[in-house]
Amino acid sequence: MKCFRTFLAIAGLASAGLASPAQAGDPSSCKSVRFSDVGWTDITSTTAIASRIFRGLGYDPQTTVLSIPVTYASMKNKDIDVYLGDWQPSMENDRKAYLDDKSIVVSAANLPDGAKYTLAVPQYTHDKGLKDFSDIAKFKDSLQGKIYGIEPGNNGNRLVQGLIDGNKDGLKGFEVVESSEQGMLAQVQGAVARNEDIVFLGWAPHPMNVNFKIQYLTGGDDTFGPDFGKAVVYTDLRSGWAEQCPNAARFVASLKFTVDLENQVMQMITGDGMDGPAAAEKYLKANPGVLDAWLAGVTTVDGQPGLEAVKKSLGL
Repeated sequence: MKCFRTFLAIAGLASAGLASPAQAGDPSSCKSVRFSDVGWTDITSTTAIASRIFRGLGYDPQTTVLSIPVTYASMKNKDIDVYLGDWQPSMENDRKAYLDDKSIVVSAANLPDGAKYTLAVPQYTHDKGLKDFSDIAKFKDSLQGKIYGIEPGNNGNRLVQGLIDGNKDGLKGFEVVESSEQGMLAQVQGAVARNEDIVFLGWAPHPMNVNFKIQYLTGGDDTFGPDFGKAVVYTDLRSGWAEQCPNAARFVASLKFTVDLENQVMQMITGDGMDGPAAAEKYLKANPGVLDAWLAGVTTVDGQPGLEAVKKSLGL
């Protein structure tokens, strides 16, 4: 936790450094803003929102879907500029080497409250007595020895695999099933339809908390953090980008989301079948008030008033 507090201090300093008075736009080399999306619907949502606003500011945002390890390696290689999905404390080890060698910096917390990330089960499985990490092994037969994770390289998968490798809570012999967020949710949906037991990675914000009756397991404090993996989500930047593109970095540092906001956009994607850009545009048109704080002191890429330009691009 000492390291985590140090990272918080770094985040605060970085954010403060980006909050100085706006300059007149950015150089033309900054027009392309390169995001990583690790394939989680929450990060797809926030990246789509940021990208839509950047387009209104005259930038050319580009998003590449990458795993967490490749995201950080790409930032070190200066191939990715911005990553909005740094979940802490569960991703502390994923980013540590890159903070240590100063190839990335933490800009600010973009989801400061309400996030969590740990193992979950359907309500009916919880009612049977699988309420804690220490209960999982007792249900090995009905779980078919499987714990469902998401994409390969994901930090949550790695944390669960560490429990298995260390035989923590008697989990030796279990298998982490890796696929994708949507693949995992399909497994949950099927298990629920058949009233079968299943343990899977769960988190909030996410529509799974509304679409399924689920409970988060106790006993994971040492692995996912206390309070059911209570989390803060940070924005990471490749080193040097904020200095090269101060106006773009100022906007990115100002982004502050809420669980309710992310749930709404994610529901449009997972429930209504919209893609990320369409969901982001719909949300921004319906909730233009969020732009005021996000665009305070931010200009277009060529130095014109940012808020006015973005609203005009949205037809507001």
